[in-house]
Amino acid sequence: MKFIRNTVDKIKPNFEKGGKFYFLHSTFDAFETFLFVPDKVTKKGAHIRDAMDMKRNMIIVVLALMPALFFGIYNTGLQHFMATGQEQLFWSMIGYGLIKVLPLIVVVYIVGLGIEFAFAQFRKHEVNEGFLVTGMLIPLIVPADIPLWTLALATAFAVIIGKEVFGGTGMNILNPALTARAFLFFAYPSWMSGGRVWTSGMMSGEGIIDGYSGETLLSQAASGATHFVNGLGEKITSFDMFLGNIPGSVGETSVIAILIGALILLLTGVGSWRIMLSVLLGGISMGLLLNAFAVNPAMAVPWYQHLMMGGFAFGLVFMATDPVTAAQTNRGKYFYGFMIGLLAILIRVLNPAYPEGMMLAILLMNVFAPLIDHLVVQANVKKRLKRAVKINE
Repeated sequence: MKFIRNTVDKIKPNFEKGGKFYFLHSTFDAFETFLFVPDKVTKKGAHIRDAMDMKRNMIIVVLALMPALFFGIYNTGLQHFMATGQEQLFWSMIGYGLIKVLPLIVVVYIVGLGIEFAFAQFRKHEVNEGFLVTGMLIPLIVPADIPLWTLALATAFAVIIGKEVFGGTGMNILNPALTARAFLFFAYPSWMSGGRVWTSGMMSGEGIIDGYSGETLLSQAASGATHFVNGLGEKITSFDMFLGNIPGSVGETSVIAILIGALILLLTGVGSWRIMLSVLLGGISMGLLLNAFAVNPAMAVPWYQHLMMGGFAFGLVFMATDPVTAAQTNRGKYFYGFMIGLLAILIRVLNPAYPEGMMLAILLMNVFAPLIDHLVVQANVKKRLKRAVKINE
């Protein structure tokens, strides 16, 4: 490590003001801060000193995503081997999953970071670490077989339209990862919906056994199924949903893997427990209400199964808690999260065209988050003004 530090210090003058590569200063600074803790300190004024900075926060979130990623790699292989009738050997499934999932991650990071670096160079700003998380989120919320060129387009759209046009990291009003998913959903629906996209190999028909179905549980519920089955017609239990060995996006199927990530975020203080709790309560409330007035099979799906289906758990832990696009006030976080949970279940049940309601619910509440915070602040101002008047009297 000392050798790397000495090497960086040796070439650093070339990228500083007056150096021949100064025009690449932002790029060099990004690599240096990725490798080492910045040596900049405050010189004057009052400051709150904390061991946490943006880089540490982003790294913790990436670590929290690892269980979902590892299980997603395994499940990608599992679903493919089930669909093709092959013997389900653990390391064979892992190998197949790696071949499918790793290219998604590589493409997203190359395209996204390339655009981030270009904007930083143009603006002569530092490269922020925000895309470390976005670059891991996007591959986990898409099907394993998504064409790489469409994923590259979606990533570019998310970074440019969903983030950079607003000023970059910390200024965007929409979650960039969900912006990418929304782009894919509306621009290339054949790759983001239907029963053939969620199991790798089904779109091309590579050795798929006769009669195999790759429909997700949400698609089955929307089509009026009274019970859930896997591609082979075998009944899916609540434990199967909790474990995650079902068709779906790469990292969204395993509730237990997502809960491990949630525990990491909560113990480190990176994730907001207020938002997680309120999203959960909102989903439970709407699920119970729909169960009470069930007039179709989708409304009759038990409320606890709604929490384990689709992207609800993943969105609750990793998307709704985005510190940039979520509500900032404590009271606002409760309302913001509750409405996400409520709307997610409502959309997926009452609108069969959008069986995955979590994406639309979070994006909608992203737009309303500033208004929620404004109303909370104004309510506090009015309350304090009334208190001041009473004291003066």
